[in-house]
Amino acid sequence: MNQPTLVIIKPDGLQKSLTGGILTKLSETKLVIIGCKIKEVSRALAEEHYRDMKEKPFFEEIVSYLMGEYHTKRVMALLYHGEDAILKIRKICGATNPEEADPSTIRGSYGRITTKGVYENVIHASGNPADAEREIKLWFEPEEIVFSNLYPTKETTLQNVKKKIWS
Repeated sequence: MNQPTLVIIKPDGLQKSLTGGILTKLSETKLVIIGCKIKEVSRALAEEHYRDMKEKPFFEEIVSYLMGEYHTKRVMALLYHGEDAILKIRKICGATNPEEADPSTIRGSYGRITTKGVYENVIHASGNPADAEREIKLWFEPEEIVFSNLYPTKETTLQNVKKKIWS
């Protein structure tokens, strides 16, 4: 089944210049990139992204991590599409805990747990189709995605919306 999935190269991946190696590894999936951007992560975005973990004792830590409190303030958000995209990406990412990840995976190669116990696992990948849809809609606007029929859209006219334009 063709499906989309969200991948985020987290702040430690960008700070350590691991993006090239990660993208090379991801290319082994033979999936198509249909969206990509570099983004600073606000607290609101990080909290909404990890909303299912709000009651966990490490919630504040993962929100701070995604916001770049320990590294650079940027992430790379990618949208992949293709046959069994979620499974393929999850497999190549490896276990969430870098110490349990197979060394041939992205987290096994590049992840670590700091002496303070912070999981620097370098990458996020959607876990299932429902999470993928929620996360994609959170991170990307419809016009930022090359594949226009990904999810239903509607047209609306917005008034009093401030937008930066080139001067």
